[in-house]
Amino acid sequence: MTHATGAPAETPRSTLVVTAHAGDFVWRAGGAIALAAARGEKVTIACLTFGERGESAKAWREGRKLEEIKAMRRDEAERAAAALGADVRFYDAGDYPLVATADLTDRLVALYRETQPDAVLTHPVEDPYNGDHPAANRMALEARVLAQAIGYPGEGEIIGAPPVFYFEPHQPEMSGFKPEVLLDITEVWDTKRTAMECLGAQQHLWDYYTDLAVRRGVQLKRNAGPNLGLAHKTLAEAYMRPFPQIAKELA
Repeated sequence: MTHATGAPAETPRSTLVVTAHAGDFVWRAGGAIALAAARGEKVTIACLTFGERGESAKAWREGRKLEEIKAMRRDEAERAAAALGADVRFYDAGDYPLVATADLTDRLVALYRETQPDAVLTHPVEDPYNGDHPAANRMALEARVLAQAIGYPGEGEIIGAPPVFYFEPHQPEMSGFKPEVLLDITEVWDTKRTAMECLGAQQHLWDYYTDLAVRRGVQLKRNAGPNLGLAHKTLAEAYMRPFPQIAKELA
């Protein structure tokens, strides 16, 4: 692709989000997704499951059946992803438990090679309350490594080593989570809240994640210095980095 002047167009940055369940990307990384999309970047979300068994209690109590619940959760996630400006893919791998398979690994490797991500967002290593989240983490990291291997079969160009960011689990203190990166999402908060409200199956989490954004925003301001022009009510998301940051200057 080239501009009218004949100069090659820059390929937009690409972000890949790998989540266990259909709602995870909204609660934990909706701000990061909305910010990237607002900058014109390509964001692709891989939902390994619909969260149909473990994260759809309201629907089960209403007497709905499995396939109906999957369809509901898919619709919610599609509307939330559209609100954030992202593309979402569903793998229907089955939750509670989410189990790695050779086919699922191949599909994730193919997605890495297709999207050529500049950054990867996924669950942290630990979560004693939900084994699907660490399982998704392992799959995301394994596929990232395999997608770099020229000898691994499959279509597409091999990738480099995109930085990985772990988004915040629901119970951070119990999951060994430390907020190493605080991302200012104030300018896209309304977009994230709109996406959250697409998830009617988990309405009980709307206020929880709103309050969390406020708390992380307070931490961001405390660590940002006094003269950065931050909003009075700054909202933020927290992330961890499992691999070293690569830089030419310290900032």
